[in-house]
Amino acid sequence: MLNLKSLQKDIPLPIRLFLGKALLLFIIWKVIYSGFLYDSQYLDHPLTTHVAKASTYLLNNLGGMSDFSTERENTSFIFEGGETVSEISAIYHYDYISLYIANACNGLEVFVLYIGFIICMPSSFWRKTKYIILGILLLDVINILRCVGLIYLKEYFEIYFDFAHHYLFKAVVYTATLIIWGYFARKIHLKNETV
Repeated sequence: MLNLKSLQKDIPLPIRLFLGKALLLFIIWKVIYSGFLYDSQYLDHPLTTHVAKASTYLLNNLGGMSDFSTERENTSFIFEGGETVSEISAIYHYDYISLYIANACNGLEVFVLYIGFIICMPSSFWRKTKYIILGILLLDVINILRCVGLIYLKEYFEIYFDFAHHYLFKAVVYTATLIIWGYFARKIHLKNETV
């Protein structure tokens, strides 16, 4: 049988502190989000609408495509995993649906994951703040470009849409997150900084 006390001694203190903080933040986030913020008018809806409007703006102004519009819709929509989403942002091209953006696709979970890692790592307050702000902005732009890429694929190369939606663009978003974390973590010296 595994002896927890000896296992605890084998794990260095900075790692135990990081894991403890991460678990605590995860529990706090899930309680707050599930209890008060899920599908809210204050967090999910504005973020989803922002992603749809920014994607539409890029499509209409920075490429050879035009006549895209976005609307917030109350509809029954079966999302991956069977979750019913009652309100979504829809992007239309010539009055035909191009892409649905559900609240689960607005990037919020990636933002929270990213911020949680930064908060749990030892560093100065201002360095954490800088990386949180710049990282969120970068991840938001990547998520918007993901939606633009999905629409482009649906319009011109629909055969690749499902693969890109389920695998390729998720890999891009998480790889970008890991790269930013890597830049943040490279200047951390566990012996010289408080946790």
